[in-house]
Formats: sequence, C-alpha cells, structure tokens
Amino acid sequence: MNYTLHQLRIFLKVVEKQSITKASEDLHLTQPAISIQLKNLQDQFDIPLVEVVGRQLHVTEFGKELAESARSILEKVEEVEEKKMAHLGYISGKLTISTVSTGKYVMPFFLTDFLKEYPGIELKMDVTNKGRVIEDLDRNRVDFSMVSVLPPRLKLERLGLMENKLLLVASPNYLAPDTKIKLKGNESISMIYREPGSATRQAMEGYLAKKGFIPKKSLELTSNEAVKQAVIAGLGVSIMPLIGIRNEIQNGELKIFQSAGLPISTEWNIVWLKNKNLSPVATAYLNYLNEKREALIQRDFSWINDYN
Repeated sequence: MNYTLHQLRIFLKVVEKQSITKASEDLHLTQPAISIQLKNLQDQFDIPLVEVVGRQLHVTEFGKELAESARSILEKVEEVEEKKMAHLGYISGKLTISTVSTGKYVMPFFLTDFLKEYPGIELKMDVTNKGRVIEDLDRNRVDFSMVSVLPPRLKLERLGLMENKLLLVASPNYLAPDTKIKLKGNESISMIYREPGSATRQAMEGYLAKKGFIPKKSLELTSNEAVKQAVIAGLGVSIMPLIGIRNEIQNGELKIFQSAGLPISTEWNIVWLKNKNLSPVATAYLNYLNEKREALIQRDFSWINDYN
C-alpha cells in the first residue's frame, strides 16, 4: 500500500461532504485534482470506495470503514505534530469543544484570553443540543464539553466552572409586575418548556413536580432563544437560565417573578472522557481554567449575584 496522508485527507473530506465539488471548495483544490487523488487511492484497493448513482455520490460500506481509519490516522498525525511543537515550547493545534445551546453565553468568556495567549491554536466550538453533546463525548470527537447536568452513563472527569442560576420570568404584557405566583395546583398560567432531555427542562420539571403544579397550557420549544422570544411575546412564563436573559431583564422585556424554592441553582461543568489522552493543547487549556477561572468569573460574571 502506497497511499499518502494527502490522499486520506481528500478522501475523508469527500466522505464528509458527500460531494467532490463541496470537498474541492473546502480544500481549495480543483475538482480534477480531487478526482485524480481519489483514483490514485482507489487503484490500491480491489473494493470500491465510492459509487455514483445517477449524479449522487455514495460511499460504500468499505469506504466508510476506510474513512473511520483515515480519521484516526490523521488525528494521530496531528497529535504527533502538536507534541513536537510542545517540546519546542510552542503550543499549537486544534481545540475542540461542544456545548449545549445556553453555554454560548458562557463559554466564549473562558476562551478569549486563552486564544490570545496561544495564537497558534485553532478553535472548533459546536453549540448544539444536549443529545449531540453527549454523542460527541461518547465517540471521542471533542476534547471537552460544557454541560450543567452530567450524563449518567459516561465515565467522565469534570471541572466545575461556575453557577448556573435559573429564574422564573414572564413578560410584563402577560403578567402584571405585582402578580403573586405560587405555582401550586392548576394555577391559570401557561408554561413554556425546552424540549425533553434539555437540562433546563429537567430542572423545571423537577421543581414543578415538587410543587405539585399542573400548568393550564404548555408550549415546548427546541432552543433557549426560542423560549425567550415566546416569553417576551406573552405566550406564557418559563424558568430560564439567567445567563441568557440579562439584557431583556434590564430593558424591561422580561420580569423576574418570585416563588418559593427559586432560583434553582445548578453548575456549569467542563467535562471530558475519563482516561482520555489529552493533547498538549487540551492540557494547556485545562491548566488555564484551573488557574484563571475564579478571576474570569469575578471579571465577567459577578453581576449574577445581583439577581435572586
């Protein structure tokens, strides 16, 4: 076998994009150059790697297996290069992080100074739903993930990052500011939830179950931003992370309502697979968080203590 790393990179990109055209755009190569390298790689195997049916490119089962092997090989090559640069005193390479959607209000503040300190680091951060975050962890696709509830079936290491405070909010157009909300029985208000599986949804349901509250009506939405806009529009009330609604509270679009047992307090965690072989970049970032997180919280998030 005489296939090259260059051929593997091209093949992996074609598999990811399911298209020679899109792969050529991402790799800044011409389509003929991509096709030539694919042919040179294919010539070394008696089993087809891809098939074209109609005008659609399909990856064969063997091609998918080769793509997984190629991904592993290329990751190891990157790891060796990063270790070499670390021994030379230069931290470079890729840092991959996935975070649940609400984490987008938190995670950037714990990255900015680190990336300034190490300009050779390439950041890839995926803001997604909890299910995808767990899948990325389980399949070892990321260095770290940010969650507020730890997935029970995965063996993880964790670093507690900061408090996640959840408050009961509504639009002044939906409830008068002096309204007393007890959240008991079947009080006549509508409740707006995140989708099942969301950590915010779990915290809300646990709290409401303890109160014995059954909402008059409920609405389920798939992102924190969608919930926020629905509450602002006056469709109901919700229990939401303070971190994502500060501006709306300050400008009067949302009003905090008090109820016994609120706010709910959870914790943002940085997690990674137990026994994971951390790259030099990931190790440097973990050291940075251990050293700097308290100062960063004080600088960027001390305002959270003003809300109860």
